[in-house]
Amino acid sequence: MDSNFFKDFSDKKELEKYSSAFTLSDMEIFIFPDLFYPLIFADIMSPQLWIWRDDPWFKDIEKKSFTNKANRIKQYIIQNYVFNLDLSTWGLTSKSAEIARFSDFFDMEMLKQSNALFGYEGDKYYFDIDIRKHFGLDKFDSDIIPYWKTETIEAMTAFRYKDNFTSGAGECVSLSALYAAAMFVVGRVPLEKIFLIATPLHSQNFIIEKDGLITNNRRIVTKNMWYNGTSLSEKARRAMENEKVTIVSHISGYIHTLYNEATIDREAYDLFSVKLKEFLVTDLTKLIFINFLRFKSKYKALFQYRCECSGKQRYISLEKLFEYEHTSKFNVSAETRASLVKEIEGDEFHLSPIQGKIMLNDVEEILETHSGKSLKEIENEFTKIIGIVSEEIIHEMFTELKDFIFIDPEIPDFNKSFISTDKLNIMAEESREKIINTVARHSGKSELALLSLYVYRQMDKIDWLPFIKAAIERNPVCFTDLNGKSTSEVYNILKNMSDDSIYDGKRLALPDEVWNFRRGDGIEKALLLADFLHHKDSSSSVSIEIENKKVTLSLNGGDFHFTSHKSFRKSIHITGTDYTII
Repeated sequence: MDSNFFKDFSDKKELEKYSSAFTLSDMEIFIFPDLFYPLIFADIMSPQLWIWRDDPWFKDIEKKSFTNKANRIKQYIIQNYVFNLDLSTWGLTSKSAEIARFSDFFDMEMLKQSNALFGYEGDKYYFDIDIRKHFGLDKFDSDIIPYWKTETIEAMTAFRYKDNFTSGAGECVSLSALYAAAMFVVGRVPLEKIFLIATPLHSQNFIIEKDGLITNNRRIVTKNMWYNGTSLSEKARRAMENEKVTIVSHISGYIHTLYNEATIDREAYDLFSVKLKEFLVTDLTKLIFINFLRFKSKYKALFQYRCECSGKQRYISLEKLFEYEHTSKFNVSAETRASLVKEIEGDEFHLSPIQGKIMLNDVEEILETHSGKSLKEIENEFTKIIGIVSEEIIHEMFTELKDFIFIDPEIPDFNKSFISTDKLNIMAEESREKIINTVARHSGKSELALLSLYVYRQMDKIDWLPFIKAAIERNPVCFTDLNGKSTSEVYNILKNMSDDSIYDGKRLALPDEVWNFRRGDGIEKALLLADFLHHKDSSSSVSIEIENKKVTLSLNGGDFHFTSHKSFRKSIHITGTDYTII
């Protein structure tokens, strides 16, 4: 086996990073941002993603426009994956445990600046509703926090085997990674155009194509959609409006708000910065103003609309117009407003102007005649037509209008030391096999490539120590569910499970993946039993002997036998937190 695939794991930080490549919790990615992009590569290398190309849904997609590709991929993801962020899937840890794990090489006070569960208060929305209560943590001690592990495409797809799920599932970082990988593999979008954006409570992608595109959980948001005032755009906007961007990750590297060194290509990051800021600003037009009123509904009540019905002037409140939008294919925008008005019952109209309301017609005339003028100048014009509406309310509206049409994203600044690293040159036209070979070939000099093999779980090409550490120390769900059962009872449960692994070839699932999806290869089942025994008695000494198909777990003279189809030869010895793999 090539020694280039291995690291010196006597260094605690290196061991924690490479072990984190398997569990990929939100906190692990925050502390080790170089793990972010390897998740993309793990999905890109997965056979489960490449079979999408053969789905009739994507027939001839390579001939389609970028927008068509993005929409097809979006719809496929919506149909096959739901958003999941519960506490039971990957279990719980504690602040004290995470502090003990990372404090030797990370300032935990800095963590509070960027992690909601450690004190971050960037998105006021969550703190207004009490974030711990929102996520169901209020029933636990305040020290308890969720793992919230990021799933590979295999784990996401395997949710269909889990109780109460009929499709795949994943949390927001998992969905971001899946979108990025799918846009490359299925949409043939170059990786150079895809940027991953992490904020303390969200993960999105920004794709530099046309005016730009943001992926948000299972949805996509174009620039036009960003300003359409719908509930979807409102949710998509919240992270950019309220949170700092902690990490931007790219094929060329990453930049982290708290780290002085950045590995991302400076020119690539400059392009990202320019294009994102262009995406987040728009001109104030009649359409944008109507969208703003849809977005900030409290201001609808200020306006009325004058129209002609049967040759006579009629007046209707803007609130009523928006109300009819919900049941019509037409909307309040100027282009379809006349058609919408024709659908409205006659008794909804007034014969005279409605007292105390501003005429929308006059507003739109101001917007047309003052196109390109500053918001302050337009606000001044508004004050001439507002009647009895107070200038204070109009000023408040314009303050919020400015926030609607202009967001200055809090991205990591350029005051970093940009470090050049070995880049992976992966082309969208290449085959899966060629991409895997490129990653393996560069793993001796590119940490991105090496970490990708670890995230991918390519167990015949990586050191098993980080995997065993992750399996035993950070998979609490199987023990929580099995706690109170005897070893023989757990063994019988495992023996009666399906022998199919969720990972193909020489790749392995973690114990909680085996337990959640009720299936696993003999090696995976033996590790789950070892995890159970370790949690039951942390001082116990467990040995696992793998001889191709034969897998034997030994504990205090007792042997438990499993069958594997992975064709490995390994001896694993676990005593407390000491792991020996031969």
